[in-house]
Amino acid sequence: MKNLLLMLIALAVTSVHSYSQDCSKYYPLQEGSRLEYTNYDKKDKPDGTVTYEVISSENTSDGTTALMQMSLRDQDGEEVMQSEYEIRCKDDIVQIDFKSLMNQQMMEQFKEMEVELSGTDIELPNNLSVGQSLDDADLNMKMNMGAMNMNMNVQTINRKVEKKETVTTPAGTFDCFVIYSETKTKMMMANQTFPSRTWFAEGVGMIKQESYNKKGNTIGKMELTAYSN
Repeated sequence: MKNLLLMLIALAVTSVHSYSQDCSKYYPLQEGSRLEYTNYDKKDKPDGTVTYEVISSENTSDGTTALMQMSLRDQDGEEVMQSEYEIRCKDDIVQIDFKSLMNQQMMEQFKEMEVELSGTDIELPNNLSVGQSLDDADLNMKMNMGAMNMNMNVQTINRKVEKKETVTTPAGTFDCFVIYSETKTKMMMANQTFPSRTWFAEGVGMIKQESYNKKGNTIGKMELTAYSN
């Protein structure tokens, strides 16, 4: 589960589907669109699923805003976490409110604390090219635990369009851009960095995502199993 949560952080920077072609190529904006991913552990064994569904979408003069619902299920099919967050599209750039990913059940463990969130939105342009650098993003959490305060910082850094590659998953075969990034977490004295790669296909969205340890070994991955739009 620890590795899965790390992958979900990486996925927050990358994932999901293409819909309104006038605004977004790689993120869901059309109500009712749905994607299902299968999680695999470091031994390449299935370790649950993650489903994303657009539950509402609104077009305004400022662009398009979609409300995404994420459902995480374990190996037995039992839902262990659900959250909602917004995706916005304007001027050919998609933005995810990183702070909004830390809500509902994800914030349940902090319900007895005063939590202050701040951060930088994640951005992904529609027009990708090999060698292109993408902006960093970060999330800061300040938690008041009564007798002590605790800070947590999650940074997504070194984002770059690495190459083009054709990949196959249970959902089909896709021509993809591969985006490399690093997720850096700081909490008290702990400081860890986890590299990841994400495969995007225009007209579909995220096809596959892999996370690695410092030695470059895969510690988990997600693959697109099914989708509808």
